[in-house]
Amino acid sequence: MILTDILRAIGQFGDARFQSVFWRGVGLTVLLFGLLMVGAVWLVDTILPAHFTLPWIGAVGGVHWLAGGVALLSVTLLSGFLMVPVAAAFTSLFLDEVAEAVEARHYPGLPPARAQGWAEIIGAGLRLAVLSLIVNLVALVFYALSGPLAPFLFWAVNGYLLGRDFAEGAASRRLPAPDARALVRRNIGQVWALGVLVALPLSVPILGLVVPILAAAAFTHLIRRLPQAGPSAGR
Repeated sequence: MILTDILRAIGQFGDARFQSVFWRGVGLTVLLFGLLMVGAVWLVDTILPAHFTLPWIGAVGGVHWLAGGVALLSVTLLSGFLMVPVAAAFTSLFLDEVAEAVEARHYPGLPPARAQGWAEIIGAGLRLAVLSLIVNLVALVFYALSGPLAPFLFWAVNGYLLGRDFAEGAASRRLPAPDARALVRRNIGQVWALGVLVALPLSVPILGLVVPILAAAAFTHLIRRLPQAGPSAGR
């Protein structure tokens, strides 16, 4: 059943609403880092003089160009490392649309989901961004150690973290937060197993961009199957 959940999520990735959420997340991320690059170069160019004089050397020019290049390279390297967590944060703002698309196709007839305020949505996005950042940092440590069990430990730990976060997010659409957390705790085995499947693409940086969408879809399926949260829940 866990495999069915993830396969259903993958099978629906071509859905227009999935694609819309994906490209908005990526587009906002690219726009943010583009603005950071422009801002870094502008700041260096504004602060540093075009040339200055050094004792025994004389006039030195082009320093702001060199510093601007260093700033641009630094932001580029930083964006490469933070691309996935930042994209995850932006994408998380629209993940409710993914869940709605899944429910519309597979669970028609459900009543409207519980209204979630912007504070709750943004809070979930920040948690996901921090979690994604931790995942990336931990991955660097594990792969630096190069132990044969490192990838399995990485998938297990982050499968638990991601699984719990996305499961609670999916459950809280139709249950109060305390009930959603309790539901996840009662079914932590299935949540963890699906979380591991979701964590596998994180080993490939580019694939990590699709993880939030696939996870939101897969955990919507999982939550609908669980006792006290089946297709009739929320009526």
